[in-house]
Amino acid sequence: MLSFPTQTISAGAVQVDGTLDPEDKVWLESDVRPAGTGIKVSGRLSEAGPGRFYFSGTFAGSLPQECRRCLGDVLTAVTADTHVLFADGEHVDDDDPDVLPLSRGRTGSEIDLRPMVRQEWLLEVPALALCRPECKGLCLTCGANLNQGPCTCARKSDE
Repeated sequence: MLSFPTQTISAGAVQVDGTLDPEDKVWLESDVRPAGTGIKVSGRLSEAGPGRFYFSGTFAGSLPQECRRCLGDVLTAVTADTHVLFADGEHVDDDDPDVLPLSRGRTGSEIDLRPMVRQEWLLEVPALALCRPECKGLCLTCGANLNQGPCTCARKSDE
């Protein structure tokens, strides 16, 4: 579960242990989504003063990417710590990107961690991936994968 009524948190800190599914409605069509079961989120959500709540935790997931050198398939692990402050309308400063607004649910104010996890995930996903640090890439002449050994172009130039 990644959504909590503020009344529950006001009574005491809440342990967060949930998953953001890759098919959740929070994702936009153009987003880089996680593979498999989604993003595992864990941490602690607590009150941080009147109308303010603090989340401190971690998230972890993976996504398929293409190696930038050899174009092979790579499963990239993405893990990060995150710390976010949520506030109700009167305590939100529009100029502070580190303070997120509370959402209104059926039972009053609630903290929905899903948009924050999506945002943090998109910031952490690497634009380029490597299958391994010592990847040799592709031959510029014939396109052979040099990780599998020298190509025929190298043998011809040695003769």
